[in-house]
Amino acid sequence: MIIDCHTHLSGSDQSVDTEQHRRACEGLDGCFVLAGCAEDRPQSNRELSAYVAANSKAIGFAVIDPTCGPVSRKEVKSATADLGLKGVVLYCAEANFHPAHSRAMRLYEQCEELGLGVFFHNGPPFSSSACLDFARPWLLDEIARTFPALRMIVGRMGLPFLEQTLCLLAKHEHVYADLTVSPQKIWQVYNVVVAAYEAGAMDKLLFGSGYPYAMPGVCIETLLGFNKMLSDTHLPQVPREKLRSVVERDSAALLGLK
Repeated sequence: MIIDCHTHLSGSDQSVDTEQHRRACEGLDGCFVLAGCAEDRPQSNRELSAYVAANSKAIGFAVIDPTCGPVSRKEVKSATADLGLKGVVLYCAEANFHPAHSRAMRLYEQCEELGLGVFFHNGPPFSSSACLDFARPWLLDEIARTFPALRMIVGRMGLPFLEQTLCLLAKHEHVYADLTVSPQKIWQVYNVVVAAYEAGAMDKLLFGSGYPYAMPGVCIETLLGFNKMLSDTHLPQVPREKLRSVVERDSAALLGLK
């Protein structure tokens, strides 16, 4: 089972190419598709709903800004489950709100009751207006303590605050991290994976590509092959079976989204 836990239908130019996304994910068993941080969030969610309805591999996450969007059970259900979407994605840093804002806490309560996964997309690349204070993974600790059954994903390993993410993974049963692999940043990937391995957190990592910024197949090859690239060095390595377990982890089952 190979599931890409981090894909988008559009890039920074906001152009949507559903057929290209479908082709990119052909070799996968499934993929999480995150609605973008668009000004017209309802429209973004409707476009995502239409795509996942036509693609059995796709699991959609609706974008919600709780400071100006739905937080009641009826409203959250209308923005997610009624559209065939299985989770919620929040862009706290870009939308400039604290992850534990009072309205956000009401949103998480509804997500927990409705069985929706919550993806915190607070990692790079950041716009110049993003608030890095709200990107810190330790801010999610209050949420995990208040809603222990809520399935949460820390996007892009919470970079640049990796140590905070590793602490969260060890502390909370239902907090996971998206290991978005960047083939252009092998050294970064290496350091993140080794740090997770040494922290005993490999079982909490979910494979991601960040598509369209990278192709899933290339990301898998990069992750499984970096030990080989280091074979002539004396740098620490991570057992291949641990790397394979990240790639082959059933992220949908872990988050109860099937």
